[in-house]
Amino acid sequence: MSDAPALALSAIQRGFGSGTTRIEVLRGASMALNAGETVALVAPSGAGKSTLLHIAGLLENADSGTVVLAGEDCAAAPDARRTELRRAYLGFVYQFHHLLPEFSALENVILPQMIAGTDRKDAAVRATEVLTEVGLGARLDHRPAQLSGGEQQRVAIARALANRPRVLLADEPTGNLDPGTAAAVFDMLMKAVRGAGLAALVATHNPELAARMDRRLTLKDGVLVEG
Repeated sequence: MSDAPALALSAIQRGFGSGTTRIEVLRGASMALNAGETVALVAPSGAGKSTLLHIAGLLENADSGTVVLAGEDCAAAPDARRTELRRAYLGFVYQFHHLLPEFSALENVILPQMIAGTDRKDAAVRATEVLTEVGLGARLDHRPAQLSGGEQQRVAIARALANRPRVLLADEPTGNLDPGTAAAVFDMLMKAVRGAGLAALVATHNPELAARMDRRLTLKDGVLVEG
């Protein structure tokens, strides 16, 4: 692993509302995520896991604190720079796949690459590669409605990996699947992450899945603690 973390959060504060109705969700959350490391993020619903992931993924601003990605403190970076950093360094997987229904699996994985500036031909080659890696090489031309829930989530994972991110952020990536399918999709996700040497922060309610990652962080009272 590199000495410098792939992603580091320091003293992240985030609250919502104002005055007597204000709720402090994050109260100085700090963590470091190294290349090649898989970390489970565990907390009850409503504790702030999604907020933390959105801040780590430069989708939401913290009230204070720093977010260092690829050596750059980007917490206060302008929107255009944050967009560049997301495209270059981050991949996202959500509980719901959010695939575009009118496009095939292949096209759903091509599009984010083209948005990032990749030529369509090269994007198609890369999309075919990652979809094959997640076991969908025979389903490239199928639209989401023609795929099972597990297959749809595999497309979403392939989409997240297509631009070769350094950090993968996943918010309950198997939470919408039945237990058997969830286990298979999680196995595939871990294989893909470790094969690419990514840093991965995965929010999950499932203690069995959390136990299979390198370490576990618990969000408690707005701070992150090991275990």
